[in-house]
Formats: sequence, structure tokens, C-alpha cells
Amino acid sequence: MYNPSNIHGINKILNYLLRSSTFGQKEWNQSTKAIFFNHRTKNARHILHSPFSNNISAAMSTNTIRQPAETKEVINPSKPLVVIGSANAEIYFEIDKLPKLGETISTNSSQILVGGKGVNQAACGGKLCYPTYFIGHIGDDTNEVVKNAGIVLLQREIPDSVNIQVAKAARNAGVPVLMDAGGMERPTPVELLCLVDILISNETELKNLTGMPTDSYEDISQAAAKCQEMGVKKVLVKRGEKGSVLYVEGEEAIRQLPISTGNILDTTGAGDTFTAAFAVALVEGKSEEECLTFAAAAASLCIQVQGAMPSMPERKAVLNVLQSL
Repeated sequence: MYNPSNIHGINKILNYLLRSSTFGQKEWNQSTKAIFFNHRTKNARHILHSPFSNNISAAMSTNTIRQPAETKEVINPSKPLVVIGSANAEIYFEIDKLPKLGETISTNSSQILVGGKGVNQAACGGKLCYPTYFIGHIGDDTNEVVKNAGIVLLQREIPDSVNIQVAKAARNAGVPVLMDAGGMERPTPVELLCLVDILISNETELKNLTGMPTDSYEDISQAAAKCQEMGVKKVLVKRGEKGSVLYVEGEEAIRQLPISTGNILDTTGAGDTFTAAFAVALVEGKSEEECLTFAAAAASLCIQVQGAMPSMPERKAVLNVLQSL
């Protein structure tokens, strides 16, 4: 795993992956741009250059991203989704069983994939055909990108001090802040929570954040209320096979049942897919109910494919699921 502050390490990982035999021209995602800010030069610079064209973008998907011609939906985004987070190399092994203490077992296959919650969510935004920017290093130009965003999406795989800095810039610019609670297990600073418009967590993360049980729906509701007491405006809880629920202070909770579309092969990346899809739907102006359904549809497709980023669905596939409901 490479530290997000190691821009040269990230560059090496991503460019290696993009030029390896695993990826080709069809994998070049034209909807997601990767911007890393170098605090030494204080300038924003694109880190990835396409070996296939003069376009600069983040190529981290398994299919070409384009708006389907047969889709009547028209997207006219005024402001992009801006994701600030981590970029890692994920080493994926397929094994028949977990090894016992001291046991050595062989793998059936292995892959090196681009990963990290930040990169995953940014790539998912691009695959869903929404203009998405990924920032993996903070510099003086960050405020300019943040203040022109439609939504800023954070995670906790980077230092809280960075998230606080970005969230303050977003708040000053009137830009909504969504934060995925996944990442670090250390306590979340109240200063950060007060800057978050929607906190997105799973049951375990919510339990760690509040110190309260999350075994039942009633437990989760009480834990979400505790988050709101800590300063968060809205709390979105991902419950896996039990669906999701959005808590808005003073209003009735919005519950979304899971969407079943096929066999479950690998749940890796499902949470990031759900989070990114919810953010995309929200920045597009959909209602909160529609956002939850859109996110559930995207996650239902993700779990049918192995790996995190390779499993993130295209917008066309998500729309097909929604049309079938």
C-alpha cells in the first residue's frame, strides 16, 4: 500500500496498471479525471496521461464509459463530483479457504488492481457517466476545485486534518460534503462531523463511531441520532443484504430494501459503489428516495463481479435494473 502523500509512488502504481496487459484502450475512462496536488510546487497537475490519446484522465475501469445512445436520459451537469481520498495498489488473491495459523496455502489466481476508497469512488462516478475529479494530494489549488464542485466526497483513509481542511473550504463555498466513515478506526473529530452534511457508514463503522450497538434497526436509529447530536445533519447507513436507511433529523427515516438481480459472487467494492452512486444521483438533483434506489441498483450489480473497481457498473446497466423494477 502506498501512502496518498507519496505522489511518485501513486504515479508508478497507476501508470504501471494502465500500461499492463490487464488494461487496454477500451478501459480508458473518459469521465473521470485524476488530479493530484503537489504541495511543493503548489500547482495542480494531472498525474495520468493516456497512452492512447491526448486526453488526460483516470483509466481505472473495465469498460469504455459513454452515455448509452439508447438511453433517453440527458445529463447536463453544471458542477462536478469531487472526490478527495486515497489511492492504493490492491493485491487480489483467490483461495479456496483461509489459512490456519502456521499453514501455507497456494492461490488459484492473483491480480494487482488500482484501489483505495477514494480512487474506487471516483472511478465509479466516472463509470456512471458523471464528470468526476479525484484529488489525492492537497495543495493551494485545492480550494479552487472544491468551491466549484457540486458535491465533495470524503473518506477516512486519509488524515482527518486533510478532511477538515477540505470540508471547511467546501462549507465556505456552500458545497455539500458527504463523508464515507470507512477507513481509520480512530475516533472521528467532532470538528469534522460538524462540517459533514451526510455521513455514510455501515453498521460496524456506526458502532465504532458512537460506541453504541447496531444489531437491530432500533439500535441503528439510536446510534444515528447520536451522530446527529454530534453535529452531523444526515446519516446514511449501509446495511448490506438488509438494504439501507437515511436518517434526516426531524423527519421520518427513509428505508431502501436491497435489490436482487443475480448471484452474489464478491461483495468487495459494493460499499464504495453504493456511496459513489448515491453521490452521483444527489449531485444530479434526484430526490433522496431516488438516490437510495439508484445506489442500491448499482451495488446489486457490483456484487456479481469479482474485484472492487472491475465490478463497478456502467450507467446503462444501472438504468436497466431500475427500469426492470
